[in-house]
Amino acid sequence: MDTASLIAVCRVHQLLADPEGSVGVTAIDKRPVDGPVKVHKLGVHGDVQASRVHHGGEDQALYAYSQDDADYWTGELQRELPPGTFGENLRVRGIGTTDAVIGERWKIGLDLEVEVTSPRVPCATFQRVMDEPQWVKRFTQAGRVGCYLRVVKTGSISAGDHIHRLFVPKHGITVGKWFSDPTVEDVQTLLDAEADGEIRLQPEYHDEFEKVMRRAGAAY
Repeated sequence: MDTASLIAVCRVHQLLADPEGSVGVTAIDKRPVDGPVKVHKLGVHGDVQASRVHHGGEDQALYAYSQDDADYWTGELQRELPPGTFGENLRVRGIGTTDAVIGERWKIGLDLEVEVTSPRVPCATFQRVMDEPQWVKRFTQAGRVGCYLRVVKTGSISAGDHIHRLFVPKHGITVGKWFSDPTVEDVQTLLDAEADGEIRLQPEYHDEFEKVMRRAGAAY
């Protein structure tokens, strides 16, 4: 039985000054909003992507983080971490975000359909906002990174909506596996899945493929 649900929908509360960042401000300060909330191809209505150099755009329209991972960090950091703390748009329960398979599709509420695209890569802005020593290193080592989502079908969502898996690709590579331990075999598996039309990879993957192959001393 599918028991996954949406705990909160979050969007930018205010732009924060980030003079060390690429554009001088950050939209990482997300807070829950009352629904229903429309979700477009570029994300939650009223949200902002301050910089699209390293994130954003249609392939990273939404960022989802699971309550299980948030609970882990609550124990580690010994403080409350309400929805939006990680800059996420969606705080979810009962469905994995780090162990979601690349290309997996979900239906949220009555009509929104989304597709898992990639892991979240922590940045210096995230560390500054969290105000935790060595946060990027700790977040990376824990591997509880959550996932970005592409909007396949627009719609409106509210906290409490059910989340249903519509499709899970056969290749089986999760965003957490790709983030923490990508191998040459994983590269070939994803290339085969893309060639077979099972998934549609965002262009950045091919840059990452080259890096993985180079580290292994293989040609790409």
